Amino acid sequence: MTYSDRATASRMEAACDLLSKTERRYLLYQLADDHQTTLDDLLTQIVAWKRGETVDTVDGDTRRQLYVSLVHNHLPRLADYDIIEYDLRSGDIVLSEGFEDIKPLLEQFKQTEEIPELRKQPTL
Repeated sequence: MTYSDRATASRMEAACDLLSKTERRYLLYQLADDHQTTLDDLLTQIVAWKRGETVDTVDGDTRRQLYVSLVHNHLPRLADYDIIEYDLRSGDIVLSEGFEDIKPLLEQFKQTEEIPELRKQPTL
């Protein structure tokens, strides 16, 4: 295996690892549609998708649990790979240049997600 082949395989493994978590995929689905969002809106939408609810019915306890997970795990991991940029003080989250590298794989995940609302949204 050449260096180029190993580098490609390594990038593919990293992309698969990043997208293996539901929270990260849902976060990126939302950003792919809006290109930017706030942490507050993102929390509500992800909880709604995960529970099969509308955003109006999402409670604070579930949002708090997801907040901890996003802030301490998912957002930093996506930022480390230059997929997103975020500012916890303002709550702003935007796509970064690295998103283009995982966009095709994210599209494949989106097509097979079990939640119909995700599949009905505009394509990435």
